[in-house]
Amino acid sequence: MKTEYHKPVLLKASVDGLRIREDGVYVDVTFGGGGHSREILSRLGAGGRLYAFDQDEDALANRIDDDRFVLIHENFRHVRRFLRLHGVREVDGVLGDFGVSSHQFDVAERGFSTRFEAALDMRMSRRSELSAYEVVNEYSEEALRRVLALYGELKNARAMARTIAEARKTAPLETTEALKRALRRFLPAHRENKVLAQVYQAFRIEVNSEIEALKEFLLQMPGVIRKGGRLSLISYHSLEDRLVKRFIRSGMFEGEPEKDFYGNVDVPFKKSGGLIVPDAAEIEANSRARSARLRVAERI
Repeated sequence: MKTEYHKPVLLKASVDGLRIREDGVYVDVTFGGGGHSREILSRLGAGGRLYAFDQDEDALANRIDDDRFVLIHENFRHVRRFLRLHGVREVDGVLGDFGVSSHQFDVAERGFSTRFEAALDMRMSRRSELSAYEVVNEYSEEALRRVLALYGELKNARAMARTIAEARKTAPLETTEALKRALRRFLPAHRENKVLAQVYQAFRIEVNSEIEALKEFLLQMPGVIRKGGRLSLISYHSLEDRLVKRFIRSGMFEGEPEKDFYGNVDVPFKKSGGLIVPDAAEIEANSRARSARLRVAERI
């Protein structure tokens, strides 16, 4: 039986956040299965345009046959450059649904899921040279500690890194199962899945440079979205959500923006509404929506 490529999360709320104009130009930077893009297109008129980005080759099979639609096979960290290559300098709204798609979790050989044994891969784009294998087997013990602590938010990151470094001396850790065996003492039965999810998240973020890509993307938004346009972003873990929240508030990721003589702060966006999370019905229908956090902002 064919499974759904990806069930879009907070579909109506995220597209509502864009406040679609029928003749507007919009960007979906995480195309995936095309759920959000199809919803945007359903609200556009004949003069509207939608540009979508996805670095995953598998997503290209979901391309939408619509004259108003263009799918760009690139990472969203390059959004401004590729929009300009298509003659687009400003848009009316940008939507992003970050994280791993249901398809990526469900295809065992991609190595994203704790449910399957697979090669240590975790690349969102197969064009990338760095995979989880290189991170696990070639990073120094200190680099492993940094990745596990920073991206997995694991309190025992140092001991985990030491254990991995010792285990790979005998033979390379080539599969997710080998990694799991090496870390067995850190995986109590009642918390195994939670801890493994944090470990996988740490290595996946490192492999795909997800935090750097998100920062690069956000910093381009003031030059991409026209005044009055909207930014609608769904995050799935605190690292992403914190960056999005801080950027919307201050246009920065650390510190506070400078104030002028009158105490005014010059920031590119203002938040629109508060934090939006899935309701109980959506979580029951799609358990992967549980950690989703939607923030919407308007260009000022």
